[in-house]
Amino acid sequence: MSFGITELLIILAIIVLLFGTKKLRNVGSDLGGAISSFRKSMNEPPADEKIEQDDNDATVESGRIIDVEKAESEKKKA
Repeated sequence: MSFGITELLIILAIIVLLFGTKKLRNVGSDLGGAISSFRKSMNEPPADEKIEQDDNDATVESGRIIDVEKAESEKKKA
């Protein structure tokens, strides 16, 4: 059993009467924002695994920039 255009329009009219257009608009925008946020987070690596080497000999680790030479000299002092 498939739904025709008439049945779908009746169901849509009932939903609009129950919830109102403003509430449906808010739900739609929230759902769209959640989907785009989910897609964005799926494409990014986790923050704790993100380690990159920069050209000026600094390392980015967990969102912090660490100067490698400065860290090594502090280790030698300790």
